[in-house]
Parts: sequence; structure tokens; C-alpha cells
Amino acid sequence: MKDLKISIIGAGNVGATAATAIAQKELCNQLVLLDIRKGIAEGKALDMWQSSPLALYDTRSIGVTDDFSATANSNIVVITSGSPRKPGQNREDLVSQNAKIVHHVTRNVMKYSPDAIILVVSNPLDVMSYCAYLTANIDRKKVIGMAGLLDTARYRAFIADAVNCSVKDIQAVTMGGHGDTMVPLPRYTTVSGVPLNQFLDDKTIHQICERTRYGGGELVNLMGTSAWVAPGLATARMVESIVLDQRRILPCSVYLTGEYGINDIFFGVPVKLGRNGVEQILEIELNEEERAMVDQSAISVKETTDLFRNMNLF
Repeated sequence: MKDLKISIIGAGNVGATAATAIAQKELCNQLVLLDIRKGIAEGKALDMWQSSPLALYDTRSIGVTDDFSATANSNIVVITSGSPRKPGQNREDLVSQNAKIVHHVTRNVMKYSPDAIILVVSNPLDVMSYCAYLTANIDRKKVIGMAGLLDTARYRAFIADAVNCSVKDIQAVTMGGHGDTMVPLPRYTTVSGVPLNQFLDDKTIHQICERTRYGGGELVNLMGTSAWVAPGLATARMVESIVLDQRRILPCSVYLTGEYGINDIFFGVPVKLGRNGVEQILEIELNEEERAMVDQSAISVKETTDLFRNMNLF
């Protein structure tokens, strides 16, 4: 177990799932859950601690209601705060509502943990990561959005179904904004090192890519709410790579300053995650078709980011 502290802001489904996975992996000594709803974080943290004799882990979890002082000196802070998009609510309203929440949360996080690495899970993901980055005013390598890892997990699961093989043998990457314009990259997808197109035809691969792009919406339609198990576990996997300095190559939303010809937005690209956060942004070679899709996704992310900029929070 590492001698460090991790705080998760927002004890909803995603936050609680991430917290449970982090605790079970024993990635920290102290795990803090914070929520604005009275008793929610306290109850979930207590439930987690009571499960420790069954799951056999020693991570101590505590919960607090809107008391950021309890998060003081955190090494990593995960932000899941925000409201889901409601029926009839447009994109601008969602950006405005959640940006104010993330701005408030990040400001309080930095007040008590100025050296923390911040992982953002709130939606719209790329824009909320940008909001946290501007609010924190720290090195870009220490603010990271969780998106591509979730998208890639969905992509890999669908491929494993189609190939009828273990998900452990699927290696894949996605790029772009977290949403309908994400860019799965079949050319960089393999099954135990063998190119995907030796297992599946172009039509099937295209169908899998389309299902991946709309994977979040598929779950909302089925359950009436957003997913939480895969997002929570994806968050925990990112925390693990940082805490253990694994330097895993994972697709994450990070602030770009010219990589792939893209500037001043958070955007999903493959990065190396280690003790310092983003250790390296990898610029992989794209063909003409892939480049066009990435550029279109960047335009979409920039349009949403502009909605945030026009709020003049800074």
C-alpha cells in the first residue's frame, strides 16, 4: 500500500464505483469521498469500509458533506461532480451548469491540495477538463480527463464479442472528443498482435466503430441513466498507473498545444501516465481518412469549448 491520500469529489454512482476499485487495489492509505448531499458520502464510505474484511483490503475510507478541508494534502483528486443532461436541456445549458460546479470544486480542491494531480470525469468531459485546468492554473500534465480509456474499453468489448475471443487479447486506441465524434482507429487495433482486419470484414468493423461512438447513449436508453461501472473502473485504472508509476499508454483527454496540429482544447490522445501525471503525449501517424475524422472531432470539441469561454468565468 502506498503512503498517500486520494479524494473523490462526487459520491454518485461513478465516484463510488471508482472509490471501491481504488480501495480494493490498495492504492492509498486514506480515501476521502465528498458530496454536497448530506450523509451520502458518509454512508457509502462506511459501507466500503465494512466491506474491507470481506474483500480483504486495508484502505481506510471516510466520507464528508461539502467539507473540502477533509481533502487536504491529497495526492490525487478525482472530480465527478456535475449534473447529467436532462430532457429538453441543450448543450449550452449543460456546459453552463456543470462548468460553474467544476470551477467551484476545483478552486476548493486547489485551496487544500495545491500539489494534487486532478482527474476529471464530469461531462461534457473535454470542456470540464479545460475548466478545471484554467481554474487550477497548474502544469497541464497534472490535469487529465477520463474519456478515451472508457471509449476504448467499450470498443474492445464489442470486438471481443465479434471475434469470439478474450477481451484480454484486444489492443486498441481511440482518439478525439468524448462523444459522437470520437475516432476509433481500426488500423491500430489488433487481436494478440494480429491486425483486426484479419478477423473481421470492413462492414463489421464499421458497425463496431459506430456502436462505440454512441456507446454512452445506448446505455442511457437501456437504463434511463448514464453508465457507472465501466467509467468508475476506467478512472481507477488511471489512478493505478499514476500511483504505481506504471507509465501505461492510455487514451486520455489532455490539453494540447500543437500536437496533431490542435491547440488550446482538451482532446483525447494516447498518453503515457506515470507518477507525474502525463509523462508524454504520443503523436501517432494518421492516414488521410483518420486525420480528417480527428480534425472534425477537434472542431466539435472547440465549438463546445467556445460555449464555456463565452461564460467569462475567468
